[in-house]
Amino acid sequence: MRRFGHLSKRLLQQSERIQTTCCCSASSMPPCDFKPEPYTGMSYEEATKVRKENLTPALLTYYRKPLMIHQGHMQWLYDHENRRYLDLFGGIVTVSVGHCHPKVNAAAEKQMKKLWHTTNIYMHPTIHEYGQKLAAKMPGNLKVIYFTNSGSEANDLALLMARMHTGVYEAVSLRNAYHGASPYLMGLTAINTWRFNVPSGFGIHQTINPDVFRGPWGGKHCRDSPSQTLRSCDCKEGECKAGDMYYDQLEDVLRFSMPKGRIGAFFAESIQGVGGTVQFPKNYLKRAFEKVKSLGGVCISDEVQTGFARTGTHYWGFQGHDAEPDIVVMAKGIGNGYPLAAVITTPEIAASMSVGKALHFNTFGGNPVASAIGSAVLDVIEEEKIQENAHVVGTYFIEELAKLRDQYEVIGDVRGKGLMIGVELVTDKASCDPLSAEKIGDIWEDMKDNGVLVGKGGLYGNVLRIKPPMCITKEDVDFAVSVFKDAVAKYSL
Repeated sequence: MRRFGHLSKRLLQQSERIQTTCCCSASSMPPCDFKPEPYTGMSYEEATKVRKENLTPALLTYYRKPLMIHQGHMQWLYDHENRRYLDLFGGIVTVSVGHCHPKVNAAAEKQMKKLWHTTNIYMHPTIHEYGQKLAAKMPGNLKVIYFTNSGSEANDLALLMARMHTGVYEAVSLRNAYHGASPYLMGLTAINTWRFNVPSGFGIHQTINPDVFRGPWGGKHCRDSPSQTLRSCDCKEGECKAGDMYYDQLEDVLRFSMPKGRIGAFFAESIQGVGGTVQFPKNYLKRAFEKVKSLGGVCISDEVQTGFARTGTHYWGFQGHDAEPDIVVMAKGIGNGYPLAAVITTPEIAASMSVGKALHFNTFGGNPVASAIGSAVLDVIEEEKIQENAHVVGTYFIEELAKLRDQYEVIGDVRGKGLMIGVELVTDKASCDPLSAEKIGDIWEDMKDNGVLVGKGGLYGNVLRIKPPMCITKEDVDFAVSVFKDAVAKYSL
């Protein structure tokens, strides 16, 4: 049975619907004809023991009683007891077109039967076919691709590439940004929960985060989003005083902290992900890129979470800002859950990393199976109108959540674009103080118990992160909003 997520299609209805166990009432959860396989693996208790004794103690586990997920289908996940959940976090913004999408699965299986792996010291067709297809999705002169395995690895390479090209070591990122947690990137990442007390980040500086909800400046017309902040604003049409203030702070960092007015690299997410779906004032990113380029610097757009049509109106998040990066980093949704990432840049910058200057090599980057999967993901996004679905369903989702914000004091802000959504929980709208972890946990757990999985983020962990597989439907949104409303209502009693 084919199951496609674009707007014009719905789940095919079989004459005898297969019901799976759900922790919420069967009438409230949208139906699904998929039948998961019975779970036959190790017991929950044994898995818990192994996790405690044999896996890294730094491994974060969601929920007071962690879920053990054993199968996925499109926007649905199934635990070891056959309970079904609506996945609104997509494997941390990674499952782009749906869990175990049939076309992606078929591409992987077909390639595995021919060639699992050979490094790029040899030529193999899949990396060239995929590279050509991916490059065609990029604007301007962004045409040269370096394949890697993860977003952290790709950002690491992008920083090295910028320093090699400009000859300037100093770089700038935004406070509240997350670009990876490797020792090399820990300085780019500016969220204290992701920074160990070790020497890192030499030559990296942070400028103020242009957060129009929690920052010092912001108004009710700043964001490119269906939902704005509740802050007052006296800006005239086409102007943004908050954006001007944040841009002035960037100029100040460039003026005082860079070597003789030069800069090697400026990093930015088009919408901050781990930081809590933070959106910048309109035109901020465009002006920032233009300023950095005027100083000879390289502008790097981290599209690890916002790329591949997730913001709806554009294929890449930076396009929504009318900004022109020199390097684009992508991962997560690029492989729909398979380890794959890429750095794309111009031929001029790529020449700084060419043979003769130093060798750069990645054993698994552009692996045949990874390339086949990445190519299939591009096809699905196009064929199933995933971008249109992200725009239409995402806008509807944000607007419905905004209605709840207006109803409940605990919901301080709803923001985002397409299916990149954040809901910030506060003690009250007047103070905007973050809701405590324990109280957020009550809401979070209640949503899980009723069949909806969401993530958490932000400096205080008080932002619900909603970044689902982009095949979800309006029926799924209605169900999710209903579950969230019930959880918030219980808290508000």
